[in-house]
Amino acid sequence: MSERVDFYILPDHTAIGRLQLACRLAEKAFERGHTVYVQAAAEGQAQQLDDMLWTFKQNSFVPHARYPCAPDETAPVRIGSGAAPDWEAEVLINLALDVPDFYQRFQRVAELVDQEPTVLQASRRRFKFYREQGLQPQTHKL
Repeated sequence: MSERVDFYILPDHTAIGRLQLACRLAEKAFERGHTVYVQAAAEGQAQQLDDMLWTFKQNSFVPHARYPCAPDETAPVRIGSGAAPDWEAEVLINLALDVPDFYQRFQRVAELVDQEPTVLQASRRRFKFYREQGLQPQTHKL
């Protein structure tokens, strides 16, 4: 069951901003010893995030893999865009417009919001959904 849901609100409406934030959050979680699953909205976004994790910051490396991956994969950060992963992680970073059906499997959920109207409207629906589930989402304006 998810213990915490955080909405990170960016001041602008660039799609790249959400991906950069996803990279920063994944790096921070990895540095703190957590495992992370990033739910991308689509395969193209998953690939873009995969590429960015190699280059978003100099002198930084976040071990990651695309999901699904080999059964012996040990990367603590994995990126997918489809069905629920069969891998257990502590943190879910959600880039999709909807709440993933499997969100309850994670201790913590990070929702990334920018000012693009479609993303903003979808994030309001997700915020309301979490509250209806008895959670108290926290907001962080960046």
